[in-house]
Amino acid sequence: MAGASFPHRGVFALRFALNVFVGCTIVWATLRYLGVVNPIWAVASMIASTDPKVDVATQMFRSRLINVIVGCVVGLIFLMVGGSSEWKLPLALAATVLVSSYLVRIPTMWRQAPITAAIVIAAGLTHHSKVTGMGIGLYKVAEVLFGCVVGLLVSWLMAKLWPLSDVPPQESGAG
Repeated sequence: MAGASFPHRGVFALRFALNVFVGCTIVWATLRYLGVVNPIWAVASMIASTDPKVDVATQMFRSRLINVIVGCVVGLIFLMVGGSSEWKLPLALAATVLVSSYLVRIPTMWRQAPITAAIVIAAGLTHHSKVTGMGIGLYKVAEVLFGCVVGLLVSWLMAKLWPLSDVPPQESGAG
């Protein structure tokens, strides 16, 4: 849908596409080389953390990082406490939303906190082991963080190689 409110047009869209291409190549190749079978969490995080405008990418990175940490901590707490009840997941996600909304209060990327908690909790529930779940959950969180770092670095590098000084304000931001 390309209308007046669509944020990615012209040179801005080309630069974002190049950021995503370069970032995806780096993330996919690096993680596949390291033996990760499906690095899609890292790729998705890289996309969410990149932007043609470095200040926007920095804000997305910071917000995503903080909310990933919140989700990881709450997810690990719920994973360690109690048995492996199916009710753990919805309770942990609701608790994570409340912590993110009322204590952390970083509106950008706030949905990342319960997503991260879900990654951690689901790993424990599907493997029926707290220790295995924690290991897998933390590994997935590391993938997410790697993707975020690559997204920010690619945004910064591309801004140095191909500066975009004429991007109208209404065209910036992740969407």
